[in-house]
Amino acid sequence: MVKTKNQKIKDFLINNGVIIVMFILVIYTGMTSSNFISTSNLMNILTNMSYRLVIALGIAGAVITAGCDLSAGRMIGFSACIAGTLLQKIDYSGKFFPGMQPLNPLLVMLIVMLIAACFGAVTGVFIAYLSVPPFIATLAMMEIVYGLALIYTGATPLGGYTTAYTSFSSGKFLGLSYLIWIAIIVAAITWFIFNMTRHGKYMYAIGGNPQAAAVAGVPVAKTLVIIYAKAAAMYGLAGFMLGARAGGASVNTGLSYEMEAIAACTIGGVSVTGGRGKVSSAIIGVAVFELLKAALQYLGVDANAQYIAIGIVIFVAISLDIRKYVQKK
Repeated sequence: MVKTKNQKIKDFLINNGVIIVMFILVIYTGMTSSNFISTSNLMNILTNMSYRLVIALGIAGAVITAGCDLSAGRMIGFSACIAGTLLQKIDYSGKFFPGMQPLNPLLVMLIVMLIAACFGAVTGVFIAYLSVPPFIATLAMMEIVYGLALIYTGATPLGGYTTAYTSFSSGKFLGLSYLIWIAIIVAAITWFIFNMTRHGKYMYAIGGNPQAAAVAGVPVAKTLVIIYAKAAAMYGLAGFMLGARAGGASVNTGLSYEMEAIAACTIGGVSVTGGRGKVSSAIIGVAVFELLKAALQYLGVDANAQYIAIGIVIFVAISLDIRKYVQKK
């Protein structure tokens, strides 16, 4: 049935209702709070977006294949802790490895990404070769990684980082924080992978119909393993970034970030039913969430009540995504 112009407008308003409401909220907050629309606040929002965008870009690949990744938050925490133990000042009183010289931050970044990628590859193997549902496989890995983080750190908070590490958050290039530049580079690389590589084509084919993709010659199992390993590497990078931003870490660093990342992807247009999504989808979704939190803070909404607002946004976003899927059916 051909839709009328009014029906198309109605569908657009409903399907993009969350973004529209957020846009209105931002305008209202900007009009009522003098410091909301300022360079310093914008830079703060962009910096907060940086590591959350890296997480969302990692999860986006799993969601496009109609999967999910509940282990992201715990991998972020474990990665932040590993980075922290390797980048403490030599004279810090609470040094995790007494007497050990701090390593080069870039080397540590690669180390945590590699470690996280190994965990992600294991998850991918269970999903791809043993047909374990992504929800169950990543839930199990979430618990495993959390347990390892507790054993590794003894549940002790970390701090005393070197200036070379914390400068990733405080340092700037062309007026932008290094963290923002890292997010931009990751977004560009992800866009290239999604749109210009065979792996990207395989990913969308699996999300659309894994059985048809297999018949067409797509190496479904291998592609899924790569997707989850690549996503986990991004969680490792996000943990490194978050540690630099906070100047400390614990096993609970990044807790529940995966839920917000999945919701952010969905708000932007990555479908939980698989086969659809872009890098711009993750960017839009993360921006909506960060603007929402900043606006609520400026409006004086109780910090605890903000979780309710975020929960409502997640509920509505997923519901609208399912609505679009049902309409297509």
